[in-house]
Amino acid sequence: MNTERKRLEDCSTQNIEWKKWGPYLSERQWGTVREDDGSTNNPWLSFTHDQSRSRVYRYGEDGIAGISDDKQHLCFALSLWNKKDPILKERLFGLSGPKGNHGEDVKEYYFYLDSTPTHSYMKYLYKYPLSEFPYLELVDTNGSRTKNDFEFELLDTKAFNNSNYLDVYIEYAKKSTENIHIKITAYNRSKEDANVVFLPTLWYRNTWWNYKTTEPSIKLLDDNSIIAQDDNLGSYVLSTELTPLWLFTNNETNYKRLYDTPNPSPFVKDAFNEFIVNHDTEAINPEQHGTKAGAMFDITIPAGDKIELRMALKSTSTPKHSFNTFEERMGIRRKEADEFYEDIYPPNTSEDEKRVIRQAFAGMLWTKQYYEFDVSEWLNEYKGGPRHSLRNHDWEHLKNSDIISMPDKWEYPWYAVWDLAFHTIPITMVDPYFAKEQLTLFLKKNYQHPNGQIPAYEWSFNDVNPPVHAYAVITLYKNLKQMLNIVDKEFLKECFDGLDRNFQWWINHKDPTSKNAFQGGFLGLDNIGVFDRSQSLPTGGHIEQSDGNAWMALYAQNMLEISLELIIQGYDEYKEKAVDYYNHFLEIASAMDRIGDNEDEMWDEEDQFFYDVLRFPDGSATRLKVRSLVGLLPMCASTVLEPEHLKLLPNFAKQYQFMITRTKRLSKTIANPMEPGKNKRRLLGILNENKLRSVLKVMLDENEFLSAYGIRSLSKHHEENPYVFKWNDEEFTVKYIPGESDSSMFGGNSNWRGPIWFPANTVIIRALYQNYAYYGDDFKIECPTGSGNMMTLIEVAQEIIHRLEKIFLKDENGYRPVYGWYEEFQKDKHWENNLLFYEYFHGDNGAGIGASHQTGWTGMIAYLMVMFRTYNFQKLMEKAHWDKDTQLNKTEKEDNNLNE
Repeated sequence: MNTERKRLEDCSTQNIEWKKWGPYLSERQWGTVREDDGSTNNPWLSFTHDQSRSRVYRYGEDGIAGISDDKQHLCFALSLWNKKDPILKERLFGLSGPKGNHGEDVKEYYFYLDSTPTHSYMKYLYKYPLSEFPYLELVDTNGSRTKNDFEFELLDTKAFNNSNYLDVYIEYAKKSTENIHIKITAYNRSKEDANVVFLPTLWYRNTWWNYKTTEPSIKLLDDNSIIAQDDNLGSYVLSTELTPLWLFTNNETNYKRLYDTPNPSPFVKDAFNEFIVNHDTEAINPEQHGTKAGAMFDITIPAGDKIELRMALKSTSTPKHSFNTFEERMGIRRKEADEFYEDIYPPNTSEDEKRVIRQAFAGMLWTKQYYEFDVSEWLNEYKGGPRHSLRNHDWEHLKNSDIISMPDKWEYPWYAVWDLAFHTIPITMVDPYFAKEQLTLFLKKNYQHPNGQIPAYEWSFNDVNPPVHAYAVITLYKNLKQMLNIVDKEFLKECFDGLDRNFQWWINHKDPTSKNAFQGGFLGLDNIGVFDRSQSLPTGGHIEQSDGNAWMALYAQNMLEISLELIIQGYDEYKEKAVDYYNHFLEIASAMDRIGDNEDEMWDEEDQFFYDVLRFPDGSATRLKVRSLVGLLPMCASTVLEPEHLKLLPNFAKQYQFMITRTKRLSKTIANPMEPGKNKRRLLGILNENKLRSVLKVMLDENEFLSAYGIRSLSKHHEENPYVFKWNDEEFTVKYIPGESDSSMFGGNSNWRGPIWFPANTVIIRALYQNYAYYGDDFKIECPTGSGNMMTLIEVAQEIIHRLEKIFLKDENGYRPVYGWYEEFQKDKHWENNLLFYEYFHGDNGAGIGASHQTGWTGMIAYLMVMFRTYNFQKLMEKAHWDKDTQLNKTEKEDNNLNE
């Protein structure tokens, strides 16, 4: 076991707090719902970037390359000033939702280069322009552009012309759990000397604003050290190797600047900005104490040269720090990080492939964030209207105070539970303990609503997202079983009850007609459709969502799988639940292809494809023939059962026969669960073999869904053939757009879920493997459609993975498709190997689109590259993996009886 794996185990089994300190600082706290005071009806306007340097946050802090303890009492981050900017660079700049022509967007270049799961070693790169940062140009130019225009990025300005910038690397290495080495290395890439102020800053989050805690203090200890003292956290010393100019103030709001009212405290949050940029010597506390302190270094870096700053943050309970062994300890932690990832890389992995895998995992680990939100307390403070009408008023039980995996700490610095479910799958490969904690967290009483709903995200905890939590739970469980031979039955038991409550909530709240026709909100993952599915329809009535039914069918399958695993481990009380979920699956699957009026059905016999059904108020219906993920996701509701499963529950066969009696033709429309496949397996699937071939034919057509870089969310067919729905005097149109959306609404091609989008590709790949396990090598399909090249389903899955990898890997010309047309990223040695993992990707050329640091779900690329290379899934599928000492050791006679 390598050193980092041992640390992870010690954290879990011995409660050694290697994870107490980590990258838990947000990168944007302003413009969030939890900081909205109700002064406007929009969080972006309620708390702006301009206010952020002067106004105290209630529930979190932000900074550049920052760290904090796991309750975010004490924070550390780097601030900079190039002596050109109008403000100190204390946080990353970006456009708010209303100001960006495609929504909110960070306008900085920073990269998560490395991190171990315990954060014993971390590395971050920030590119800081030496010319004046073009704040106004970015705002004004993007504000003048339309939805049809490209975004105006920082590289489109002159900020990086002639390499006039610093590469600032920040590294953290833990000597022990409470002793952190900090190294800042700045390279001057320009041809002129650069005079820059470096301001590493230590401060306390203001937790005393509501009188829940006493005010802590930071004061000077000696010329090279300050001491931070807090009743909750204890005492910590920040030491520097070089002697700085120490600055002190308080983390308090500057009421005078913001509201033109007197300041209760003479020393306020933006004092360092006033002292350094505006030369106001009275802004800082001359008595050298406060709740915020900075170590100011005014340094000239020669052209083409570098400087290094070494610091240490340690508890006073640990031995006194010495810088004599600083580089040695930093080197040891780097080496341990290398060893940790070498154990993860698949055999024969190239250096470029390793780079993609490692930076993807680093991004997922850096985007952990401390998240606090006491909804009841927030409602007490909010000024926006009567309590019963306020946002999230029916979630007063929700009290968040945890380290949570975020989609992106700038653009989405709040949890989204369905995103998080996808995050846990790759995180399992580096830190299964944290992955399990994340999944169980949202099933606890202070998160899950008493009615069973799981909170969506802070904008609206009531919103409806695809139910993928059970999918993540069973996937994590199986991955642990395959990777580490760990059978964590307690984890399954802990999750099952909460998931069971949540499933019942779906049945009770999102199936209004009780016909297993699910609908509502963002239930569809792609949000590409004729109408905004979160709003009332202009036609009246409702939409029966094909993808909604597919997700619920998969949910039922996943719950069945969890039940069966628990029964295998000897918990017979789950047998009844297993039969219940089997019945739920059959009901939902049959609802997708009902007998009766042809327009009632989601399956279109002529097109051989699934569509949403628009139900009118009078009960009549029509299909909305948009070829999107809506039609592909039913294929994803595919799960294989081993012969041993049916031995445990012979009632499965009886239940299936009962369903056939109730719904004629059922055995002809969905996969027959009683029909043995490869190795006597059974398949639970919405698609029988004929339908599967039909859907795959469309999916693997390069003129439809199959891009050179993965599966598109919308068929390219609609580029020349837009779908138009006419209602009264209005037309509603959906057209294929390979890049950014041309619409601000969720209907149309909003592209909020991408032209190419990793979660959708991942569940499609899973479905291909599941179907391969059932059909085996005898089932072959043309890939690409029309090519004459026949592939097994496992080969199709691997082909899709290969296309997804191409987004990030250098091609034969040394270009990475993810970076599109930006020459700096393609040709400059200081840019080309720093990777960004975007929200989604251009459907035709693979360029990154949307949020630039959405490692959350795009980090799935690391999982795909590692899991499907390291573990021979084809061989695994040749045999079942069961514990030898369980009730599954049945006789050949029982096998024969089952087949009969």
